[in-house]
Amino acid sequence: MFEARADAGARLADALAEREVDADLVLGIPRGALPVARPVADRLDAPLDIVAAKKLGMPDNPEFAIGAATSDGSVWLNETVIDRHGVDESYVEAERERAAATARGKAETYRGDRPAPEVAGQRVVVVDDGVATGATARACLRQVRNAGAEHVVLAAPVGPPSSVAELTDEADGVVVLEEPADFRAVGAYYRDFGQVPDEEARAYLDWAGDS
Repeated sequence: MFEARADAGARLADALAEREVDADLVLGIPRGALPVARPVADRLDAPLDIVAAKKLGMPDNPEFAIGAATSDGSVWLNETVIDRHGVDESYVEAERERAAATARGKAETYRGDRPAPEVAGQRVVVVDDGVATGATARACLRQVRNAGAEHVVLAAPVGPPSSVAELTDEADGVVVLEEPADFRAVGAYYRDFGQVPDEEARAYLDWAGDS
């Protein structure tokens, strides 16, 4: 059990340091991962930026994720679910474009006019505040990989064993502190798992104090 995201981030930072994980860049997934990613970036002495994604929803049930897309259009699709429910290919493509556009808007909200960080050739740690289905994390890892990162690690405080195992297909390393077999929801493993407003989340970024 974690007290709050900052506590989870401190413990995650310790675990990464113990494993001698090196990073040139730490990327948090807005919004909730940024309080977790800040202690990680500080401990690894790396700049903190973002990688934004949005889940793709099932027709008539948008809360049921069939994948996720990132701001550059990188996508991970749950092909098993899509095939089982007969989701039309044109719907999936339209939903991917919608999700990618939403993710781009999120990135612009956080960065403003600042350019995205250079990822090619970098050692990158992607931080989430917890893994459930892994859809968002997998899409974000694909964006980082597609951008030419040299080495990619996914770090999160908690996630179910099945999702954590699947993430190894997308990353060079996966560090998850707790993998409960009876996983319920990410928030169940935090005493305080309140929403993180955009304004608060932006305050964790390196440039937050810039005018």
